[in-house]
Amino acid sequence: MKKLFIAALLFVGVASFAQDIDQKPARDQKERLTPEQRNEKQLQKLTSELSLDANQQVKVKQLLAERSAKAEKLREARKDKKDSDTKPTAEEREAFKKEMLAEKEANDAKMKSILTADQYTKWHSLQEKNKEKIREKVKEYKNENN
Repeated sequence: MKKLFIAALLFVGVASFAQDIDQKPARDQKERLTPEQRNEKQLQKLTSELSLDANQQVKVKQLLAERSAKAEKLREARKDKKDSDTKPTAEEREAFKKEMLAEKEANDAKMKSILTADQYTKWHSLQEKNKEKIREKVKEYKNENN
């Protein structure tokens, strides 16, 4: 009887652990989009949420493509540095932060010139919401791995 009880507990534990793993898709299992597909998806989302006209769509699409190309360059440079096993110095990190902030401000200025005042306000609030979502996901990820 005692062995049967222990076997049942073991089975229930393994079964519940297996279900827990199946609940969340792994990061690798998520759909991988090309940069062009991501840009197109983002353009569609912005078009529907901000009611962009055809002229604005063209300009935003170009801006997204530029931003994507710059991000890819930065990603490659970062990967090359990671491969060399040298950690960035404090000055390099600070310079990177300043570069990213300048890039963000330039992007904001370009969007402001493309969008109307109402659309820009709406876009800015969407950016803030997305930033909050990312913070929540990072917090959740950290909690899972601790």
